[in-house]
Amino acid sequence: MTTNTAIVAILMGSKSDLELMRPACDALEEFGIPYDLRVLSAHRTPARCAEFAKTARERGVRVMICAAGGAAHLAGVVAGHTTLPVIGVPLARTPLAGQDALLATVQMPKGIPVATVAVDGSANAAILAAQILGVSDAAMATKVEEARAANRAKVIAADEEVSAR
Repeated sequence: MTTNTAIVAILMGSKSDLELMRPACDALEEFGIPYDLRVLSAHRTPARCAEFAKTARERGVRVMICAAGGAAHLAGVVAGHTTLPVIGVPLARTPLAGQDALLATVQMPKGIPVATVAVDGSANAAILAAQILGVSDAAMATKVEEARAANRAKVIAADEEVSAR
């Protein structure tokens, strides 16, 4: 759902990352959060990537989710060009199973933070974005609480089903 009123931007280093980022899109849609979905590479389109990050706030974006594998510089490059919250999603796209991307995403220098979720953890990135938005939006905070309660209910139901055997 790419919109002119996006408040979350999802950036991927490659179109091939879309499959791994679909859970983030789905979660944002469940929360009713409009988002912009883009392919911007820190290495292949650095000027375009920097321009997107620099102008995101004036377009109404409030949180940015950046996914990349391998060297995984996308989140760090974006964070270097904006003061908006940036959430990095390291992707398992190399023989190192995402460990390289995880380390590249989490090892940011002082002053340029990137929140980092698990390897291939795009759904959690979207949930974290919703939680960040919920700090200043009571309705969003309620949606996050309701989602958490529904998740808890599923676990309790599974426990009751398994323990009843």
